[in-house]
Amino acid sequence: MSTEAVVTPPAEGTQDAPWHHLDRRMLLIRPVLDLVKSLPVLLGALLFGHGEPWQWVGLAFTAIAVFTGVSHVLTSRYRITESQVEWRTGLLQRKHRAVPRDRIRTVDVTSEPKHRLFSLAAARIGTGRHSSGSRHKDELVLDAVTTAEAQRLRTLLLHRKDAVATEAAAAPPEQLIAAVDKRWLRYAPFTLSGLAVVGAAVGTVYHFAHELHFDPIQFSLVQAVVGHFAETPAWVSVVLAAAGLLVLVSLLSIGGYVLSFWNFRLTREPAGTLHIRRGLITTRSVSIEEERLRGAEIREPLPLRLAGGARCVAIAGGLREGKGADKGGGLLLPPAPVARAHEVVAEVLGEDPAATRLVRHPRRALYRRLSRAVLGVLLLAAALYGLAWLGALPDWPWQVALVLVPVAALVGWDRYRGLGHALIGRYLVTRSGSLDRGTAAVRSDGLTGIVVERSYFQRRAGLVTLIAPVAAGKGKYRVLDVGEADGLALADRAVPGLLTPFLTGDRNRG
Repeated sequence: MSTEAVVTPPAEGTQDAPWHHLDRRMLLIRPVLDLVKSLPVLLGALLFGHGEPWQWVGLAFTAIAVFTGVSHVLTSRYRITESQVEWRTGLLQRKHRAVPRDRIRTVDVTSEPKHRLFSLAAARIGTGRHSSGSRHKDELVLDAVTTAEAQRLRTLLLHRKDAVATEAAAAPPEQLIAAVDKRWLRYAPFTLSGLAVVGAAVGTVYHFAHELHFDPIQFSLVQAVVGHFAETPAWVSVVLAAAGLLVLVSLLSIGGYVLSFWNFRLTREPAGTLHIRRGLITTRSVSIEEERLRGAEIREPLPLRLAGGARCVAIAGGLREGKGADKGGGLLLPPAPVARAHEVVAEVLGEDPAATRLVRHPRRALYRRLSRAVLGVLLLAAALYGLAWLGALPDWPWQVALVLVPVAALVGWDRYRGLGHALIGRYLVTRSGSLDRGTAAVRSDGLTGIVVERSYFQRRAGLVTLIAPVAAGKGKYRVLDVGEADGLALADRAVPGLLTPFLTGDRNRG
């Protein structure tokens, strides 16, 4: 009587781990997306080719794009071994990429509408390196996996320690830190995000109208609107246009807030990980290991600050920074009451160093800000006056620039009011800015050093700027225009012993 040997399949996370394919349901989506991307080339070839070979070129280009997308889905495979994540793809040109698991910092899970049709998601596995030359080499994008598989990858790659996993098994599932409140919609118009949408739409329409040699004035509706404004006084037209633009920007900002931040939840998982989920149509899930957290920053752009609002951003290693705090993965709180932002900082860091009373900077810093703000406007007014004197411009531009001098002085004064710093326990706190004020609390033990910077005018004023480099967030945070003695003492306290030889040498020479 013979017995067959039982073959145990290799386990996930071992050296002989099995290979996984992308979800085949993506084949129903990818060809359509590639066809839409190639539509301008295809239409151009069909409309302007006139039977020439360019039509076949357009068709061939479209066919190659669709074939490339389909082959990517069919040939892409990935696996997770004990030491790395491997990814292979390619039919004619094969690619093999591997990322060491101990260098993985983030697993960003995004589910766009194209994915949500079939309960799919895209998992972006990154190491946190931001250099342009190595960004794609240190990042793997699995753009067609199930939602459950994406969450499994996130847990497997970020929660690597057995001790943490054992502790997580006995702990509660997760702790809610913050969730979006419908009342926070009142802050959406003060983010001015709708202004960017209006600008982009106007630029796109103008571009296409210019390319097609099309004059919008030909429309009767446009003619009626232009005629109505021409018959009304200029100041009334300006007020009506400003009010209409304000309403449009506010509505678009509210829509953008709903799309970006609806269903926002910030939770703490038992494995020591902050989990951020947000989005209405396109959902996004980001995890931040608390051991890689280096601090937090409260951002208060001027309109949002006037409304009593702020947003909170994590300073953590491995997060991709975007244009604006809400574009990156480290958003801890969308625009909300400033008191709520401080509560989130206290909950995440265990304390709220950003709420501490900061040390004011010398009055010489005020003079620098006033002179730079006012001098810039005066130089602009002088340039506009010169163009008006030459007949290239009318007189009103340089007159308007002169009117802005008091406004520039007010901004300079507000920039000085925003300056401040402190060293609270293990956190270096710095605040600066007027139009976009930020208060950053960075762990001093996470700093890679301190840079003392002085320009010619700062030397004359007895001021210095401290630059605190950190492998997280923006990469460096500045303490602007602090007194020379106070700045050197602050640097020595933030990174003990770093500047001691230089300070001792100065004292000896003195």
